[in-house]
Amino acid sequence: MSSGALAGIKVVEFGQVVSAPYCAKLFSDFGADVIKVELPAGDAARRMGPFPGDVPNPEKSGLFFINNTNKRGVTCDVASDAGRALFLRMLEWADILIENNLPRQMQKWGLDFETLHAANPRLVVISITPFGQTGPYSAWNGIDLNAYHLSGASNRYCGRPGEAPLEHGTFSADYFGAVTAATWGMGACFGREQVGGGQQVDVSCAEAIAATFVGGQNIGGYAQDGIFDKRTGVGMPQGAPATIVPCRDGHVWMLALEPGQWNGLRKVMGNPEWADLDLFQDMRARAENADLIYPFIEEWAMQHDKMEIMEKCQAAGCPITAVFTIAEAAEHPHLAARDYFVDIEHPQLGVVKNLGVPFKLPASPGGPSSPAPLLGQHNDEVYRDIAGLSEEELDRYKAEGAI
Repeated sequence: MSSGALAGIKVVEFGQVVSAPYCAKLFSDFGADVIKVELPAGDAARRMGPFPGDVPNPEKSGLFFINNTNKRGVTCDVASDAGRALFLRMLEWADILIENNLPRQMQKWGLDFETLHAANPRLVVISITPFGQTGPYSAWNGIDLNAYHLSGASNRYCGRPGEAPLEHGTFSADYFGAVTAATWGMGACFGREQVGGGQQVDVSCAEAIAATFVGGQNIGGYAQDGIFDKRTGVGMPQGAPATIVPCRDGHVWMLALEPGQWNGLRKVMGNPEWADLDLFQDMRARAENADLIYPFIEEWAMQHDKMEIMEKCQAAGCPITAVFTIAEAAEHPHLAARDYFVDIEHPQLGVVKNLGVPFKLPASPGGPSSPAPLLGQHNDEVYRDIAGLSEEELDRYKAEGAI
């Protein structure tokens, strides 16, 4: 069995919370050697939790644990001359640096791209920020929600029409930015011969959302003809049924737009007389009469359980899905059959159930196998073996507070 599709790639991660750590995790879970560099205070995610029993502990944060498996961890105070020199020395070993610091902060540390490139001309620098490395907002403070809403996507999603938009799920922009960064950062790494060395991959989380969320793509539609989609609350405005419907034990996502899907749903419902109208063979006509047909569908659904509805509708060619709770998803046999849950032993958390890889490579399966590192856990090992420090140099750096 292969040791990993990305075995042999050497990565230094110098980031916090989600975007850079998750991007680096995608490399580490598929075999790359990833060294996570933290400032002496540690990744901010260590202080964000969630924590077992709601008792804060920097070594027991769930957010930190989930995004940092399969990495070795060191500390380095890059604000000091000694720490900065040691960090640049580490980069001589690396193929890729992944970071999510604001451009002005990297410049303040003396770690701008020109300096990094001089230290290692073959280094690919993956920089993930809310708004990118250039433009008037590049120096702004921001988190993933700032990036999400800058894209215009919230004008389409999340909230009832005529009312204020709602915030999106936390870290959506960071995770989309991380996957985008990993994809094109890997491309830049394997394409170094094409361009004669490394380069900076500038990833804006806002632009990642704008490119991948239909709501963000409203920008193109508006620029072309002034037309754009707006949020509709629950459901789709141009076709029906396409909404969340309550049932006896929860909810189902109801989607039956094409004639075959609609007729499959009619069959499962027992071909009720009200659904026989030829008018209802058109999804737009059903949408125009949604206030008429939805009460009938809900009345039927309330007599059945969500799994029963899903299984019967799927068999009839109608893509209706049960809306699972978090607990139901975590115990779902389909995900278990795909080995999506992995048990990992952590020195302080004990055995923790973790998520497996979201991409399947049968010939070189990846996934988390070792826990997120304790703060500075691999200082001696990494600085001796990779940076080439002697015991005397290690002691000096520690005495100076660089590590």
